[in-house]
Amino acid sequence: MYFPGAMQPSTPDWGVSHGRVWCAGILPRMSSDVPVSAIEEAARRIAGAVRRTPLLRLPLDEGPPVYAKCENLQAAGAFKIRGATNFIGQLDPDARRHGVITYSSGNHAQAVALAARRVGVPAVVVMPTTAPAVKVEGARALGAEILFEGTTSVERKRRAETVAEDRELRMVPPFDHPWIIAGQGTVGLEILDDCPDVARILVPVGGGGLVAGVAAAVKQRRPEVRLVGVEPTGAAKMTASLAAGRPVALDRVASLADGLLPVRPGDLTFHHVRRFVDEVVTVDDDPIADAVLWLFRRAKLVVETSGAATLAALLSGSAPDPSDPPGDGAATVVVLSGGNLGLDTLAQLAARRSPDGQQRG
Repeated sequence: MYFPGAMQPSTPDWGVSHGRVWCAGILPRMSSDVPVSAIEEAARRIAGAVRRTPLLRLPLDEGPPVYAKCENLQAAGAFKIRGATNFIGQLDPDARRHGVITYSSGNHAQAVALAARRVGVPAVVVMPTTAPAVKVEGARALGAEILFEGTTSVERKRRAETVAEDRELRMVPPFDHPWIIAGQGTVGLEILDDCPDVARILVPVGGGGLVAGVAAAVKQRRPEVRLVGVEPTGAAKMTASLAAGRPVALDRVASLADGLLPVRPGDLTFHHVRRFVDEVVTVDDDPIADAVLWLFRRAKLVVETSGAATLAALLSGSAPDPSDPPGDGAATVVVLSGGNLGLDTLAQLAARRSPDGQQRG
């Protein structure tokens, strides 16, 4: 089945097969694209403020190499510091003086708090009432004023917009802004530098800022590299939007992957996924739990549920087998997007799954 809609005759066909949404080609250049030059500028702007995270080969027993891009080891524990630093670094003095505000399930909140504190800017963050304690305390420890609102991204966005207007604060969007996308795209530049033989990159999908940035960076430099987005089955807003040919909001979302629960992708991030991403797949919660435990036990990495979704897709078969990339020794990279995992959550995941789970490798 093909998805009609806003695409012109020269655009690729999006289709669905065996639960995967795939793209048959890359869209022609549009003025709303974030150019690779902007991502390169972002890399220079954030240098020294963010870590160049390592690319580690995972201890899988067979098949072509699979590497982890360890954004779980990033400052503030997630990739979000890249976009937040790039955004705040471009604000004018008046905006900085008044302060900034954002809405987030946790990782973007911590990133904005840290990026703002580094340059002396007051920060307010609106978080869901269900936000993990480790993320709430992390943002608070970094000096942010914490407000709580509802359980969905729509609810906290509405509260943040009201507070921003009342207090003359500058909004730092969690994903749908070219400065944010450019900052997150620096992950893609680092992967290309550190893994010249990469054939495929798997990226988690929440609101879409990370996958949009990585895909824009990679496809504009190495269009032959395959980009795969991964989102939870219970929060498959990008899959639904691609099927509809436009961004759509889900009625409800539910998943262990709390950082991937926006009910709707951004307009700009959706555009970038349509243009640059080859395939979007979904993964269930049990494989996500298994992936967190596998990374902890086998790779000695602490990775939150949202960050482990990419490996979960690979190990569970939601994404094609690692042997699929063409070429001798061609590598797959999975982006582990965050490591803000509380000990209580790790214990709950261990209790949820048997000691061996359904893990592979």
